[in-house]
Amino acid sequence: SGSQSAAMAASSPKPSVNNILQFMKLIGQLKRVPRTGWVYNNVKKPESVSDHMYRMSMMAFTIEDRKINKDRCIKIALVHDLAECIVGDIAPADNISKEEKHRREEEAMKHLTGLLPEDVKKEIFDLWEEYEYQTSLEARLVKDLDLFEMILQAYEYEVQEKSPRRLQEFFDSTKGKFNHPEVLQLVKSLNEERNCQAAASSSDGPNPKESQSDTTAPHQTPETTS
Repeated sequence: SGSQSAAMAASSPKPSVNNILQFMKLIGQLKRVPRTGWVYNNVKKPESVSDHMYRMSMMAFTIEDRKINKDRCIKIALVHDLAECIVGDIAPADNISKEEKHRREEEAMKHLTGLLPEDVKKEIFDLWEEYEYQTSLEARLVKDLDLFEMILQAYEYEVQEKSPRRLQEFFDSTKGKFNHPEVLQLVKSLNEERNCQAAASSSDGPNPKESQSDTTAPHQTPETTS
C-alpha cells in the first residue's frame, strides 16, 4: 500500500498542473485582444490588453505614497482586466449594460480562478472584486493609473501618426476623474508635453492628417463602462 499511496501522491498534482497550464493559455489570449477604443478610432496596430496592464503595473511600481500598499496596487493592475481574455474588451459602442458587462466578467473570473489552487484563486478573485467595486485606496489609485495609461497611449499614437490632438476625446473623457496627487502630477506633465508638441507641429505648417478624422467609425475610448 506504501507504493500505491506514493503513486497516488505522484499523480495527484497532475490535474492541478494541467489546470494551471490552461489558465496560462487563457491569459495568453490577452496578448491578442486589442484595446477596443483604438480599433474604433482606426489606430494602426493597436496595443493589446496585456500591453496596457503591463505598463499600468510598472506605473504602480513607481508610486511613492507611503499610505498605499504598492505591492497590492501592482497585483490589482495585473488582474483588473483578466476577464477580457474570455469576454473581450467590451466598449460602450457594444451596447452592453454595465450590469451585463459585470455579470459576464464575473463569470469569466470565476472560470479563470477556478483553474487555480484555492489560495491563489481567492486572492486573484478578491483583488478583481476590490477593483470592480473600488473598495480600497489601492483600487482607486489603480483606476487613476488605468485612465492615465490610456491618455499616455493616446498621446503616443498622436505623435506616432503625426496627428496632433486627433485623440482628444480620450483626454476629454478623463477630465476631473483623477484623484491621487502623484497621478495628477503625471497628467499635468503629460498635458504640458502634449501642448508643446501640438504647438510645434502647428508652427511647422498645416498637417493634412489633422482634418482627416474618420466619421464613419463610432468613436469610443478603450475605457469600458466600468
